[in-house]
Amino acid sequence: MDKLTVKGGRRLRGRVEVSGAKNAALPIMAAGLLAEGPSTIRGVPALADISHMSRLLGELGVSVSRSDSGAMTVE
Repeated sequence: MDKLTVKGGRRLRGRVEVSGAKNAALPIMAAGLLAEGPSTIRGVPALADISHMSRLLGELGVSVSRSDSGAMTVE
């Protein structure tokens, strides 16, 4: 897995466009927990693994919601 390391004293802001793959969505859902406030992930496929991760995060007190368009918000 590739990684990008950013060094510096300023906060980063922006968007990252990722294809709707389960192998991308699962770690992005977990990474969303590190953000201050809600993280919206678009193009999340409707798969059993995604549902399991949503339930697991819910058991940990994380709010996970999904829109009809396939966007998911983790907060």
